[in-house]
Amino acid sequence: MGRVTERRRVIRIRDGAVSSRPDTLVAEEPLEIRLNGKPLAITMRTPGDDFALAAGFLVSEGVLASAEELANIVYCAGATADGGNTYNVVDVRLADGVAVPDLTLERNFYTTSSCGLCGKASLDAVRTTARWPLDTAADPALRISPETLAALPDRLRSAQRVFDRTGGLHAAALFSADGELLDVREDVGRHNAVDKIVGRALQSGRLPLSSAVLMVSGRASFELAQKAVMAGIPVLAAVSAPSSLAVDLAAETGLTLVGFLRGRSMNVYAGAHRLALDAAAAAG
Repeated sequence: MGRVTERRRVIRIRDGAVSSRPDTLVAEEPLEIRLNGKPLAITMRTPGDDFALAAGFLVSEGVLASAEELANIVYCAGATADGGNTYNVVDVRLADGVAVPDLTLERNFYTTSSCGLCGKASLDAVRTTARWPLDTAADPALRISPETLAALPDRLRSAQRVFDRTGGLHAAALFSADGELLDVREDVGRHNAVDKIVGRALQSGRLPLSSAVLMVSGRASFELAQKAVMAGIPVLAAVSAPSSLAVDLAAETGLTLVGFLRGRSMNVYAGAHRLALDAAAAAG
C-alpha cells in the first residue's frame, strides 16, 4: 500500500537566505473503484482507508446502506501489465440479492461536477435515493448548542496528525452533540475524507449517523451535503462557505448547514431548529 507522506528535496528561501532541505509532502495517488469486477470510478486520494473510502462512496451514491449489503472489498492483484499489485485498484463485491446499478450507462452516478446534471436534477436525485429521511423541525432527534459548535474546528485541527507534518490535507470528523470526537480522517480531497468516515461507519454497522455532527475543513459543497444526507447525518459544519446548491439541498432535506465556523462566529444557512438559539434571534 502507498505511503501517506513522501519526502522531496526543496530549495528554501527565507529572508534572502537559500538552503536545500527535504520536505514532507502528502501523498496523492489514483484509486480505481470497481463494482463486482467492473470499473466504476476513479478518484485521486491519499492512500489509506481505501476500503472505507470505496464503501463510503457507494453509500453516498445510494448503492449501499448497511454492512450486510457488502460481501467484501479486496485490492485487485495483477492490476498492472506485469501482474503486480499497485494497491490503487479495489473491487467491491455486493452481497447476494443487492441490486447492481446499470454500469452500461454513460454516467450512472451524480457526485462529480462533471456529471452534467442541472441543479434541480441533482437535488431530486439525492431526495429520491436517500435511505434515511432526516428528522423533522418539529421533533429534532439531535440538538447542539452554538458554544459546542464553536469548539469543533479547534478539536478537528488538533486531531489532524498528518496535516501537522505536511500542511496539505483536508479533514472530516464526526462529533457527538456534546462535542465528543468520534472519528476523524484526512485526505487530499475533502470528499474522500468524508467517504472514509462514512465507509468506516458502514463497515461497523453504525449507519445511519443520526446522532452525529459532521465537521469538515474548507468549504461545504453540494457533494459534501449530499454525502451527509445519504449517511443520515443531521448536521454539517464547515470552516468556510457553502455553495448555493449545498444550501438548497440542506433546505429541501432538513439538513442543518453551518458555514464560516470560526471562533464564536458562524452562519446558519439551513436547519436552525437543531441549534439552541435565542427564540427571537432564530425567528429574525
